[in-house]
Amino acid sequence: MKVVILAGGYGTRISEESGMRPKPMVEIGGKPVLWHIMKIYSHYGFNDFVICLGYKGFMIKEYFAHYFLHQSDVTFDFTKENQQQIHNQYAEPWKVTLVDTGENVMTGGRVRRIRKYVENEPFMLTYGDGVADIHIENLVKFHQQSGKMLTMSSVQTAGRFGVLEISDNGQVAGFQEKPRGAGSWINGGYMVCNPQVFDYLENDQTIFERDPLEKIAAAGELVAYKHDGFWFAMDTLRDKNQLEQIWADGKAPWKLWD
Repeated sequence: MKVVILAGGYGTRISEESGMRPKPMVEIGGKPVLWHIMKIYSHYGFNDFVICLGYKGFMIKEYFAHYFLHQSDVTFDFTKENQQQIHNQYAEPWKVTLVDTGENVMTGGRVRRIRKYVENEPFMLTYGDGVADIHIENLVKFHQQSGKMLTMSSVQTAGRFGVLEISDNGQVAGFQEKPRGAGSWINGGYMVCNPQVFDYLENDQTIFERDPLEKIAAAGELVAYKHDGFWFAMDTLRDKNQLEQIWADGKAPWKLWD
């Protein structure tokens, strides 16, 4: 099953970084967040990727064009007509298809443009800025058992502030540190789609999260896979710095690989 990753947006809320590169190329621990996401899927044996490019997409192309070389030991022999010899390579067993889906195209339009690359098969779909310790294999099994058109991972996010526990007389009994969700579940990406979803994508300006998902839900063809573990979307510079610190501390829950 192929993995489609949306990596073409402008990332305006993290402009301190995205002014220089696409948001999926912002680095956590010296590697683009896109690499981290791909490693999550690869851990479960899903190594065939289709990446939807847009804003500064050439930078993602250049990254993968040189990836094998950068991950290998190499000798350049300039005395023998610039011969190049690869000694040891550490690159992942990935097949990566990079598709220019346009700069001013919405999420549904981007998915629509990669239809020929996934053909008439189910595929996974996620965003190029969110990491999680989600069990991809169980997600796929859940989707297959549901028999529905689309499975969306749903998550509860932690609040930004702690909550006071206050009694009726105003006495503060304690604190609850950043409670999760208050019962609300949101779209966490990490979706599995049957090819019928393409019938709901009209044009380049189709926003996947609005009309298509609403219609699929109304048809009874959308199910939620509840993920109770770690999930984090890198939306702002503050988010980036927080992920960087988690990684530096050696406590990254999404690092499922060795």
